[in-house]
Amino acid sequence: MKSAIVSQFVELYQQLDKDNLERLGEVYDSNIRFVDALHEVNGLVALMEYFAGLYHSLEQCDFAIHQVIQDQQQASLFWVMTYRHPKLNGGKAISVHGASHLKFTDKITYHRDYVDLGEMLYEHIPLLGACIRQVKKRAKR
Repeated sequence: MKSAIVSQFVELYQQLDKDNLERLGEVYDSNIRFVDALHEVNGLVALMEYFAGLYHSLEQCDFAIHQVIQDQQQASLFWVMTYRHPKLNGGKAISVHGASHLKFTDKITYHRDYVDLGEMLYEHIPLLGACIRQVKKRAKR
């Protein structure tokens, strides 16, 4: 059974966009520590600024959360993020599988995302993408 804060988090991320980032305060503690593959952000204000920068560049960003595993103080969420950036993949949608680890009391105090940066970004950059795909292909052998 999902805790109220995890349910609230899932609902928020299904609706999150550049126009409602102030809602992050509904689920995150003011001292949130947020870590992803590119950045570490401390504090709710800094997190809202970070997300505003991310959403500013995107034409679309949606999360489909497929599974939640949790106990009393932490949860793991498995999701697919679909986004469109005008300079990546010819502006077409890119889907990325990822996972999040949350720690919480009454609000979320720690959030770490795990994602393949190749799948999310590097493979969609001209020239670099071809190199990354070649490396992955060779690694499968």
